Amino acid sequence: MRSVVVLFLPFVLFAKSSFITPLEYSSSLYKNPRGIGCYHCHGEKGEGKLVAKYMHKKEKKSFIGPAINSLSYDKFKKALNTPKQGMPRYYLTKDEIKALYFYLQQMKIDDEK
Repeated sequence: MRSVVVLFLPFVLFAKSSFITPLEYSSSLYKNPRGIGCYHCHGEKGEGKLVAKYMHKKEKKSFIGPAINSLSYDKFKKALNTPKQGMPRYYLTKDEIKALYFYLQQMKIDDEK
């Protein structure tokens, strides 16, 4: 089922002719959606990433961007639209959210090859 969705999604997102491919568009959106790229906290392929280690009240802490490449589309969309401490608010359109999800799914498929 996931393969059908991933294969069909580019046609839905890019029904109009475009000068870039769906993967190029979604990749550029992931790397710089509104000034701060998703990859800085979530890793190049959404696998999650240690962002910083710091001390708070003499206690060692870590700020970790969670993995987002295994979320269902509904959970992914909800996570983007639910304010969280440390997560910038991007105000993405429905098509931009679909494109970001498409990118993460493509990265997962590429890793499985």
